[in-house]
Amino acid sequence: MQSTPPASRASITGKAGEPPIIEIHDLHKSFGMVEVLKGVSLTAREGEVVVLIGSSGSGKSTLLRCINMLEVPDQGTVKVAGEEIALAGRPPHRHVADERQIRRIRSGLGMVFQSFNLWSHMSIIDNVMEAPLHVQKREKGEVRGEALAMLDKVGILDKADVYPAELSGGQQQRAAIARALCINPKVMLFDEPTSALDPELEVEVLRVIKLLADEGRTMILVTHDMNFARTVADRAIFLHLGRIEEEGTVDEVFGATRSTRLKQFLSAADHE
Repeated sequence: MQSTPPASRASITGKAGEPPIIEIHDLHKSFGMVEVLKGVSLTAREGEVVVLIGSSGSGKSTLLRCINMLEVPDQGTVKVAGEEIALAGRPPHRHVADERQIRRIRSGLGMVFQSFNLWSHMSIIDNVMEAPLHVQKREKGEVRGEALAMLDKVGILDKADVYPAELSGGQQQRAAIARALCINPKVMLFDEPTSALDPELEVEVLRVIKLLADEGRTMILVTHDMNFARTVADRAIFLHLGRIEEEGTVDEVFGATRSTRLKQFLSAADHE
């Protein structure tokens, strides 16, 4: 697959003057006595790919899960396409205030996890069609056509009628990506999508994600692969101990690093 030069990536991202499609302000989250997020704010504009990097325990996955309220933040706000997610109560009992709103917002957020989370008793095509049919209440014929197109996009159309156990890990993760795409999401969220894969299977999945980036899809991606982050991202955010230690363009974060801690992190990653 031919890579898109950095200059052309910039041309499809972040329409100036438009509000961010994801806007997070002053997010805090604790688990018991451990404060995992300590006032994180970030934005992502339409067509932009934002990568979250940092050591294990830095808060990357928690931040990502707060966007669709799989984890409810103790403090702060999350807006999706300009709409603030309504929350109520106080920590540790803060909760989503409007279930209909969060179901609607989640229907525009495609989430791909570390584990594939496919229904083992359902064929791949049925896995991909599940949310559009039963959450979005769309017409079956239309959904099936889109599902097959998404499986073709990720390179496993020939696996449509088999079951997850019959696929390799890389194929299962590509099926999970197709499932997320089939809801026509405004934003794709990836939480370490290759961490459970062997290196040769990891390449399959990274190729698909790069394809989506080159199409101009809005994505927020947690990854441990620094080479891939450099290739796919418009902006990079380095989290350290629950705070944003450094952020900027890929050239700024990887090529003109200011933070001593980030320099140490990148040096260690280069030697893995």
